[in-house]
Amino acid sequence: MKKTLLAAACLMAVSSSAHSDTFAGFKVGADYWHSDASGYFADDSGAKVNSNLDADAQGSLWFAVEHMLPLVPNVKIRENRISATSALDGAGFNFNGHAFSGKVAIDNTLNNTDFVLYYELLDSDLAELDVGAAYKKMNGSLRVSDAGHPEEIDIDSGIAMGYASGQVGIPGMGLFAFAELLHGVSESNVHDYSVGLGWVFDGVAVDTKVRVGYRDMSFDVSRFSGVTQDTQLSGVFAGVELDF
Repeated sequence: MKKTLLAAACLMAVSSSAHSDTFAGFKVGADYWHSDASGYFADDSGAKVNSNLDADAQGSLWFAVEHMLPLVPNVKIRENRISATSALDGAGFNFNGHAFSGKVAIDNTLNNTDFVLYYELLDSDLAELDVGAAYKKMNGSLRVSDAGHPEEIDIDSGIAMGYASGQVGIPGMGLFAFAELLHGVSESNVHDYSVGLGWVFDGVAVDTKVRVGYRDMSFDVSRFSGVTQDTQLSGVFAGVELDF
C-alpha cells in the first residue's frame, strides 16, 4: 500500500505540472461495494471444501493520468480491499499439512492492485472508449484456523488481464451509462467487471462524477500461489470520481 501511495504522489505531481499547460489530466476516485460472496477452496487432497463465505463492505481507490503524448498509454492504478469470512461446523479436512476438524474459521483476503495501461479510442460527451492491458497484483491470503492452530497461505502472485472501459452519455444532461471490464489472460477464469449509471457535474477546475452500479468479481484459480479456489463476489456499489 505504501508503494501504491508513493506512486500516486509522483503521478499527481506530474499531472499537476502538466495540467497547467492543458497537456494532461488527473482523475481520482473511490467506490464503496456492498457484496455477497460464495465459493470453495481445495484441501491437501484436492477435494473441494465449501467456504460458506460471508462478505459485506469492500472498497476501491484509484487514480489515473491521461495525456496527449502519441503512442504512450495512459495510466490507471486501482487499489481494491476485498475480504470474506466463514465459520464451518463439523469440518474434517487437511489444509497446508494440518488436519482440521470440528469448528473452523476461514478468512479469505483477496486484496489486490490493478495496474492499467490503456489508450483512449473515443473521448467525447457522447461516447468514450478505452482499451488496454492490466496486471492485477494480488496481496491477500487464505487462512484456516481451529481452536488452537491456524494455517495461512499468502496469495501474492499476479494476473495479466485485458482491459476495456466504455461510457455513453446524453449531452447537456450529465447522465451517462458506463461499463468496465478486466478479464484474465494468464488466468482465464478471473474477471472483474462493473456496469452502472452516473451523473457528471461540471465545475470550473474540477468535474465531479457520481456513480452507482453492479460489480462482479470472480477469482477462480488452480494452484495459484499454492492455492486452488473459486470465490465469487458480487453486489451493488456507489462511488465518486473527481476529474482535474
